[in-house]
Amino acid sequence: MPAYLVSVLRGLGCEPVNASALFVRPGSGLRLINDIDQVACFEFAATHGSAAMRRMLLAVRPGMTEFDAFSQFRPIGLPFSYHPMVLSGERAALGLASSSGRELRRGDPMSAALGYWGSNIARGGFLAASAADLPAAVSDYVDKLVAPYFACACEWYETIGIGVTGGELSALVRRRLGDPFFGVQLNPGHFIHLDEWPSSPVWPGSDVVLRSGMALQLDIIPATGTAYHTTNIEDGVALADEAARAQLAERYPAAWARIGRRREFMADQLGIRLKPEVLPLSNLAGYLPPYWLAPGLAMRKN
Repeated sequence: MPAYLVSVLRGLGCEPVNASALFVRPGSGLRLINDIDQVACFEFAATHGSAAMRRMLLAVRPGMTEFDAFSQFRPIGLPFSYHPMVLSGERAALGLASSSGRELRRGDPMSAALGYWGSNIARGGFLAASAADLPAAVSDYVDKLVAPYFACACEWYETIGIGVTGGELSALVRRRLGDPFFGVQLNPGHFIHLDEWPSSPVWPGSDVVLRSGMALQLDIIPATGTAYHTTNIEDGVALADEAARAQLAERYPAAWARIGRRREFMADQLGIRLKPEVLPLSNLAGYLPPYWLAPGLAMRKN
């Protein structure tokens, strides 16, 4: 709250208090339990956001500028939940910086992210067709970084569900990616709403129990600080008990059909088997291509 407004309130005999916990406290915040209509809105946003990311991944090529690559998103006009970007080379580690006129080169590290209200779609990798295009020092990129990261993401997807605690999610990520090399510092999972990160139930020892109506983001980001750059597979899910799933299927049959196809793709093609209450909201859920010039080559659980 601005200092001048605090002074005015105090002059009127009012003492301002921080009431944000009413809305975003993990486990009880009013904005963190969504009704079916809100879940449907989030699914709409993630559907279009993931379609944008897919367009970019299929079109990006050496010789483009970051601006050119970003233009492949072709955003549809929905409001953003954060600043979208495509970054390359030495700029790929800048986080949410703006794209630039830098020309993309084969072997560049890459980062991209786009989030409409209620969604976030992000990917990280290399502008390469195979390990032969990578810098020599990181030719084992997939084995050293991507494979253990993807195994962790698979377990996160297969663990999350109604009744699971944030501490359980935190523990599995620490067990999988606890080595300092991976540099996982942020909460590996958080709530999502109109803002991309209202709060998180995931921290060591968290006893926050996940409930039906919660929408959460897989947000496990290795920050190696090395030539290995990162790998990233950010998408959102909603949790819905049997009654909520029946309501969603009745009121939003097209969204329900898309969710069903995503679950089938994750199980049949990627080997990721979700609990019945876990509803993937993004068309790209579980899809991790290490080499952006070979988008048909994606990770799969053994």
